[in-house]
Amino acid sequence: MRKLCILLADDHKMVRNGLRLLIDAQPDMTVVGEADNGRGAVALSRQLQPDVVVMDVTMPELNGLKATEQLRTLCPSIKILTLTRHTDDGYLHQLLKAGVSGYVLKQSASDELVRAIRAVAAGHSYLDPAITEQVVGSVVGKRPVRGSLAEKNLSHREEEVLRLSAWGYLNKEIAGRLQISVKTAEAHKSNAMTKMGMKSRIDIVRYALLQDWLKDN
Repeated sequence: MRKLCILLADDHKMVRNGLRLLIDAQPDMTVVGEADNGRGAVALSRQLQPDVVVMDVTMPELNGLKATEQLRTLCPSIKILTLTRHTDDGYLHQLLKAGVSGYVLKQSASDELVRAIRAVAAGHSYLDPAITEQVVGSVVGKRPVRGSLAEKNLSHREEEVLRLSAWGYLNKEIAGRLQISVKTAEAHKSNAMTKMGMKSRIDIVRYALLQDWLKDN
């Protein structure tokens, strides 16, 4: 069985050592490289082409957000999993917008990270359960999305595209999975978001959490 190749990006060596021990102990994954700054994470990712980059947010030279933005352009097939102590919804909003597939807190149990790595490697989104309630709760008082899919008259295809988007798939990947053109996938996504009153991917993820979609992947 081919093991998942993981790249670690964190400026603290002790953290990286602990993560390597945890990941290498799993039968289905292995650490193939380490970076102590964002610029190094981008360079190593381009060289090693890992399945998943476990990325800290606060790093020298290039922070995790900027490194993520670069990797989504340079290596779109690589999944990025944020591992941080930050619980602020603002960080999550920015990182989801940048294209991360998962968000795990360092203070969570170690098996949470392992579960998240497997999920994002399989093409799904993963949010640490410790912040799920916070994310859902942030809908209140902002721009709450109300009503079921049926009430919003979403077509079956629009619902499929919206679900895949919530799970972290890019428009090109959605098109491939549904065997439709990229333009058609983009149109379905745009129509669905308009009907649901959504403005960004964070809105899609919040709604997915409310609907328990992320538990299905």
